[in-house]
Amino acid sequence: MNFLEFKYQRPDKDEVLTRLQELLHQFEQAEDYAAFFNTFQQFIELEKHFQTQMQLANIRHSIDTRDEFYTQECDYFDVISPIVDNAIHAIDQVILNSPYRQQLENDVPKTWFMIHEFNQKVMSEAIIEDLQEENKLASRYQNVIASAQIDFNDEVHTLASIEKYMSDPDRNMRKQAHKAYWGWFADHEQEIGDIFDQLVQVRTKIANKMGYETFTPFGYLRMLRLDYDRYDVEQYRQNVLEDVVPVAMELYQAQAKRHGYEGPTLPAWDEKITFESGNPQPKYDEPELVRRALQMYRELSEQTGIFFEGMVDQNLMDLNAKPGKAAGGYCEILPDYGVPFIFANFNGTNADIETLTHEAGHGFQAWLSRNAFPYDLVWPTNESAEIDSMGMEFLTWPWMELFFEEDTAKYYYTHLEGAVKFLGYGVLVDHFQHEVYDHPTWNHDQRMACWRELEQQYLPQKDYQDIDVLERGGWWMRQLHIFMMPFYYIDYTLAQVVALQIWSRMQRHDETVFDDYVAMAKCGGTKTFKELVTISKNIVPFEKGCLKQTMQDVKAWFEAHDVEE
Repeated sequence: MNFLEFKYQRPDKDEVLTRLQELLHQFEQAEDYAAFFNTFQQFIELEKHFQTQMQLANIRHSIDTRDEFYTQECDYFDVISPIVDNAIHAIDQVILNSPYRQQLENDVPKTWFMIHEFNQKVMSEAIIEDLQEENKLASRYQNVIASAQIDFNDEVHTLASIEKYMSDPDRNMRKQAHKAYWGWFADHEQEIGDIFDQLVQVRTKIANKMGYETFTPFGYLRMLRLDYDRYDVEQYRQNVLEDVVPVAMELYQAQAKRHGYEGPTLPAWDEKITFESGNPQPKYDEPELVRRALQMYRELSEQTGIFFEGMVDQNLMDLNAKPGKAAGGYCEILPDYGVPFIFANFNGTNADIETLTHEAGHGFQAWLSRNAFPYDLVWPTNESAEIDSMGMEFLTWPWMELFFEEDTAKYYYTHLEGAVKFLGYGVLVDHFQHEVYDHPTWNHDQRMACWRELEQQYLPQKDYQDIDVLERGGWWMRQLHIFMMPFYYIDYTLAQVVALQIWSRMQRHDETVFDDYVAMAKCGGTKTFKELVTISKNIVPFEKGCLKQTMQDVKAWFEAHDVEE
């Protein structure tokens, strides 16, 4: 069935709540385990259908945020989903405290219980209105970003489409594109700052009502950090400062030299340009890129070939940037149909291929575990899911010539360099959020100053000449996750470290690396982060010094692969 044929029907709030109440009574009155388990299966099916309809509305809204029908539907879910979640919360409580729980544990993976025990700690009827307000504010930010109209180069651009010019080989072109891009943020700084301030306040209010002094511990529970805590993350951040930032600065030094600068600092408009001649760009438009990606996935393995054929045949991807389209990229699962959907904003840069392979990694993992029971264990927790996506970026390296041809060597360099440089940025985003939510009374200027101070630790190469909003600390305003999914960012860096281990094993011609990746991906959400990393035969990245060997391997590769202009 084609995605365009997937039927959307708004779930009636009263019908859903009535059915959930009926299931609650069935759980409470179950005379034996067979009756209890039957009710559990009905409960899971109801959740699946509700989530499918909500995801359909969200996907179609993000494809065109100007579509009034799906805008209204997303507004509807913003209101009713906390109410439905609260009813589900009551049922989860009955299941977790049931005399049949021990028997259920024989049929349901342990992580389901861990996740729902965490969820019990972050849901209450007392915070429904606050959750509704949080949803509305997050949606408001997304709509503000999607509404951007930037006059540049005799065209009207979105924030996504102008990025092509921000990586243009011509320095003056990309300088002017950067000024136009960040000029839009400067013009909307007060509005975006106000939205974020309201988000911080409502999230702090939610946490306070649930018994937490700040949002930070509440945010960790909500992000399902099943087997690590903020102290593990603090050690990990220190590892990045000690072992990654120095290597990244060597890369920036080499980049600055290629651009004709003396030191490692770079103007904002040169930072994304690894080579003076310009970054590698895919040689084809979206239809041909997809055709070549299909060839790649067929050659990688039989399973990846079958998966990607289905994505193409069922129209399960929307890839090009266009007016009214929401920013960013993602992969979601549509549980009723057992298929993923990939959303992206292709703009003609090398990021198009990284996004495609990244989101296809998510999609392949979800496809492998699409029959997981309960359905919500299709996905692992976020930091584990990002191993699947970032790992896929490196597993597809042998096919990059299909997309970049004579620029393939430059692509390898920029991709690996980007992975290393990203670690500092990703840790910065996480550290910033810790500071913001640990200091909820800060005003906008204090948040801006905090970002700039941390930026100078993790990204000391930053030079924001002529862009005042960045010099004052405004980069974070473009980071969707900070607004939409608080504390969802360290996940990417943890996964990147594991993905770099996959890359390192590939360099050593480890023939088991793909099979180990598949073994991990098949588990979906049935294992915790540390367990999944172990299944993939890689090293868990929290221990002191864990990054030293990986960064030595990375440094050696760059020394052996100095790509000249």
